[in-house]
Amino acid sequence: MAAAAALGAAGMSRLLPLLLLALGRAAALPGGMLYPRDTPSRERKELGGLWSFRADFSPGRDAGFVQRWYRQPLRQTGPVIDMPVPSSFNDITQDPSLENYIGWVWYEKEVLLPPRWLRDDLRVVLRFGSAHYYSIVWVNGVQVVEHEGGHLPFEADISSIVQSSPGIPCRVTVALNNTLTPHTLPPGSIQYMNDRTRYPRNYFVQNIRFDFFNYAGIHRPVVLYTTPSVYIDDITVTTTSSERIAMVTYQVAVVGSTHYSLSLSLRDQEGKVVATGDGSVGELKVLDPNLWWPYLMHENPGYCYSLEVRMQAQANGEVLEDVYTLPVGIRTVHVTSKQFLINGRPFYFHGVNKHEDADIRGKGLDWPLLAKDFNLLRWLGANSFRTSHYPYAEEIMDLCDAYGIVVIDECPGVGIKMPESFGNKSLEHHLVVMEELIRRDKNRPSVVMWSVANEPASELPPADYYFKTVIAHTKALDPSRPVTYVTDANYALDRGAPYVDVICVNSYFSWYHDPGHLEVIQLQLTAQFENWYKTYQKPIIQSEYGADSVPGLHSDPPLMFSEEYQKAMLREYHSVFDKKRTEYVIGELIWNFADFMTNQGTTRVLGNKKGIFTRQRQPKAAAFVLRERYWKIANESSCLPPIIKSNVLFL
Repeated sequence: MAAAAALGAAGMSRLLPLLLLALGRAAALPGGMLYPRDTPSRERKELGGLWSFRADFSPGRDAGFVQRWYRQPLRQTGPVIDMPVPSSFNDITQDPSLENYIGWVWYEKEVLLPPRWLRDDLRVVLRFGSAHYYSIVWVNGVQVVEHEGGHLPFEADISSIVQSSPGIPCRVTVALNNTLTPHTLPPGSIQYMNDRTRYPRNYFVQNIRFDFFNYAGIHRPVVLYTTPSVYIDDITVTTTSSERIAMVTYQVAVVGSTHYSLSLSLRDQEGKVVATGDGSVGELKVLDPNLWWPYLMHENPGYCYSLEVRMQAQANGEVLEDVYTLPVGIRTVHVTSKQFLINGRPFYFHGVNKHEDADIRGKGLDWPLLAKDFNLLRWLGANSFRTSHYPYAEEIMDLCDAYGIVVIDECPGVGIKMPESFGNKSLEHHLVVMEELIRRDKNRPSVVMWSVANEPASELPPADYYFKTVIAHTKALDPSRPVTYVTDANYALDRGAPYVDVICVNSYFSWYHDPGHLEVIQLQLTAQFENWYKTYQKPIIQSEYGADSVPGLHSDPPLMFSEEYQKAMLREYHSVFDKKRTEYVIGELIWNFADFMTNQGTTRVLGNKKGIFTRQRQPKAAAFVLRERYWKIANESSCLPPIIKSNVLFL
């Protein structure tokens, strides 16, 4: 159970209808959602830094709407504090009521736009990388966008508002609600504690069925950017390759006019043009291509070309030009009954599960932390990770593309346990989330598979239709990638497994099952793999396994929560992996890369301690076990030059 608070009954009765009304939208926001980039025709202005912030502690959490806080500067509505953006608001102050706050919070930022941005032939767009969970945005008191979901971008064209008020600061106001319901993604529920001998009147808690802290706030960059009034709205790229030739198929959407021309140039990393094209739809032929390869699978991993798309259009008697450059990695993905192939070669996932989580900043994007994490991934010899349990920031995905880190891209479908979370309302929203995720990440070479959920109650009867529909929808949106979800259900009872391309299984033998009994792992894990493969004849990834360890706690013989026990458990699992990866097991992803925060509970001491690194990114003993293993696997399977292979353990 998450945060608790006491609301007046009348106040809560106003809050819930307001929230449910807000959550009524069930369609993806229009537009291509290209990542904002500076180009010869586009400029961007980041709005990071300190924003004014106010949590609504009124009895119904609705004072901000009743009093229309968005109609005036937030500081004029009452006390405000400084709040960094991007960050979660929970851990920034010393106020425990904010740490566990549930309801509406308000952010505001004023920014002065350059006069050149206010021309009639330019669009000015306000874009949020993500804000958790439900957002309503005003500019100068005018509502411009609403968005449901805490991990994907949304934006609004604010040109008419800012162009009508030249020389006046642009005031951006955001109302943000972190309440989770049975129909949100992830789901949750509000529970009233009605025992008056134990709880105050109208006391409630936010229940969640996932094991990480429900951080809230504006978690990713907020950006203002410009485009011409006729502009490139979306680009879709798919690639195929043979031994000497690659084909880059493209589709470009232009908005603002039907009278335009398009030219495309594909450049290699030295800036040389290797292919050209024109028109909205076409193919580019690349001779002797440099393929995008995963880390440790090639001496030059993560190779990306640059696709420059140039548009010219006639508008109001003048010629407008828009230019956008998209990184393009040429690679193929194929799944057989026993293998996962990248560029026709077997790929074995040896990687991690992660969280966007760190001290103080919570889930806020932090560049020093990103650099440290990717250095640790490469030191570890990890070639992959799953975005457990939600889409990660676009900046993280950019680094995966550049470094050759393979990604299983997961939507926020975690904690789908209640029967009501399998109904039509939840399903409709889940489909929208997949549309938004694929729209954002469809062109990324690092993304090799979509995951539509983690550990749902897939044994329930409605799970069959639910996951059949979600997976079919995902495949229709993107036929080029396999689709999975991550299960902890019994192989004989899982109703969604028939529809996935790869079986992803979580199991914690000798931890949550038979705790302390390391001797049962090999028997139980072997049976797990054999039962799943015999039933479905599909390749299998061990998508989670692990044990908590408290840094510095030692025990010999190994006892639970010691670093020695975590090491011993890993070695028992690895013994089975080594046998089965010669057959149909195609990957192993440790849970977890680093310790992370959770709700308070008797089994959680300042969070989940299953990381091989501490929350501060210091290695535990298990990190060295995993590093030795991952580099050994890379040496066995890679085509790296001998000089690289001989030195990998000393990087």
